[in-house]
Amino acid sequence: MSPFAARLEVARAQTDALFAVLDPRALYRRPVAERHRLIFYLGHLEAFDWNLIRGRALEKPSFHATVDKLFAFGIDPDAGAGPSDQPSDWPSEEEVREYSARARREFDDAVERVPPELLHVAIEHRLMHAETLAYLIHNLPYAAKRGPAPTPAPETFPANPMLEIPAGTVMLGKPRGNGFGWDNEFEGHTVDVPGFRISRFKITNGEYLDFVRAGAQPPHFWFERGGQWFQRGMFGEVPLPLNWPAYVTHAEASAYAKARAGSLPAEAQLHRASEGATPVNTDFANWDPVPVDMPGAAGRRGTSRHGVEQTLGNGWEWTSTVFGPFPGFEPFPFYPGYSADFFDGKHYVMKGGSPRTAACLLRPTFRNWFRPDYPHVYAGFRIVENEE
Repeated sequence: MSPFAARLEVARAQTDALFAVLDPRALYRRPVAERHRLIFYLGHLEAFDWNLIRGRALEKPSFHATVDKLFAFGIDPDAGAGPSDQPSDWPSEEEVREYSARARREFDDAVERVPPELLHVAIEHRLMHAETLAYLIHNLPYAAKRGPAPTPAPETFPANPMLEIPAGTVMLGKPRGNGFGWDNEFEGHTVDVPGFRISRFKITNGEYLDFVRAGAQPPHFWFERGGQWFQRGMFGEVPLPLNWPAYVTHAEASAYAKARAGSLPAEAQLHRASEGATPVNTDFANWDPVPVDMPGAAGRRGTSRHGVEQTLGNGWEWTSTVFGPFPGFEPFPFYPGYSADFFDGKHYVMKGGSPRTAACLLRPTFRNWFRPDYPHVYAGFRIVENEE
């Protein structure tokens, strides 16, 4: 088996395992109003791979053109403008599984003839959807899924001092010819970053709770019952873990930072603060966060060389940077809309990674992005203070 085929097998195992936690009846539910029903993703993962190589690595016609198109692309509408389809508008689970099995076989028959760049795209696209599926499934009722209950955390949280980051330069993006990257990761370029201060940890639930008590809306993953706050874990609720990172929207993070007389870090600032960091709570290690001061592998906290902790894992981090192209950007000719469709001023860059982010996506140049009011992603934040 080639290295690419082996990686693809591992990625498929991750997405297959996600569908295995579902009650089969949940496949036709829509856990998030702005996204497709879960049945779409069962077909999309294989349809994307098949559509990607058909006509490029194969000399075969489509075996089901209607379904190829139905499962080709996801959606990202404005809030309140989600789809209105009904379960009856979708093929049966049996039909989707038969299509997916055929598409997978066709891909496997051609894998040794597929250009490496397309194989990278197929693998990383699937692993991105392993995370997307996780947060969609997170929104299902607990009766619709099966998995381990979350582990309660101590109801204390650490002090979160501001650390000095000296002025310096960073390389944003990748130089062409330096390994695979998505189109928005190019072209690599140097940016001067003035000195600034940044919080040592991601903002914790404990810190954010004071903001809520002062009148802010609670985050999506919180709820109150009987005067006590709880967090919705993937497979169960727990008393609000004060030392977990607060997963919030960009708008909520920005409001909190402003209330603290700070701001969200720019993409270049977070890149600078993260230099030398190692992963903590990533690569499908857990379904839920861990404490912001919890050591990672070999007792390390993922500390950067500047003393900033957990910038690589345990929750994506919002930046103040609007998602846009780097100088020299060129769209993928085989996937021209991957990034360019989102250069609309309505999405913000996130960096780092979450508990459900695959290891290959933890490279410093990888850029994630979402709308500022989208509450479902596993995204935290920290605050910065800029030098006068």
